[in-house]
Amino acid sequence: MSYSNPFEYFADWFKQANNTLIDKPNAMVLSTISDKQSPASRVVLLSSYDSEGFVFHTNYNSHKASHLLHNHNASLLFWWDELGYQIRIEGRVEKTSNKESDEYFAGRLRGSQIGAWSSNQSSIINGRAELEEKVKKYSNEFKDQNVKRPDFWGGYRLIPDYFEFWINRESRLHDRIEYRIKNNQAWTQAILAP
Repeated sequence: MSYSNPFEYFADWFKQANNTLIDKPNAMVLSTISDKQSPASRVVLLSSYDSEGFVFHTNYNSHKASHLLHNHNASLLFWWDELGYQIRIEGRVEKTSNKESDEYFAGRLRGSQIGAWSSNQSSIINGRAELEEKVKKYSNEFKDQNVKRPDFWGGYRLIPDYFEFWINRESRLHDRIEYRIKNNQAWTQAILAP
């Protein structure tokens, strides 16, 4: 099936992944570049997506946030082995609005909300006990009330300028379809050799 728009292609494959037994089809590898030009990758969860881009949430003091502060370019990678599908997405990243971050945070499980307050992500701690003490502290602080979003936590949106859709085929003769956008105008499509 051919798509003129890569977001439609993604939506079709993401729907297929959600209709399988894949655990966490929204898991994706986020790759960033540090201020020393070193690449770093980690798995994060896709919070949402639309025709504007792909949203994930994190602590603004994390390593990934520090990287994005110095270099706004990043890439995402989805791999669904059960389907034989891989999607690479590249683009620039910007913070989502406070309103968007507040709305997403309000819908999280309470334990995850408390966890956001309790973890100064990527900082060195003395051990698990220190983290558990902070969980107790914030659980008591927000007892019998809604947990508000901390200022140091929120969303990022990757705004793509490149997609590659990869389909596993026999003899490593895989299908590869790329989409590029030029001057924020229309997406161009090409077939790549495997």
